[in-house]
Amino acid sequence: QVRLVESGGGLVQAGGSLRLSCVASGLTFRSYNMGWFRQSPGKERDFVAGIPWTGGPKYYADSVKGRFTIFRDNGKNTVYLQMNSLKPEDTAIYYCATIIELAGRRGNSWGQGTQVTVSS
Repeated sequence: QVRLVESGGGLVQAGGSLRLSCVASGLTFRSYNMGWFRQSPGKERDFVAGIPWTGGPKYYADSVKGRFTIFRDNGKNTVYLQMNSLKPEDTAIYYCATIIELAGRRGNSWGQGTQVTVSS
């Protein structure tokens, strides 16, 4: 059974940084594409960033390009999201997910989420 556990969320001022972590278990982590999604109140869950198992190009939503970086440590079964220059509009619950096809930007198995709040 796949289990994904996110951590690292919190309250930060605009312009600040946070690093989210997602520890995976119950799967061969190094063989999975991984991604981060986010959902704000009243909105749909949106793709934020994805990283392939192959070490190939990463994918980012236009709204976070140049500010967020996704990376992984296969030895620790962990995927990270480094978030810099945070804006109030980045406030959301952030979810980690496995992704079957990165180009489709759709999550398959999900974590429980971690809250990120950016104050102005």
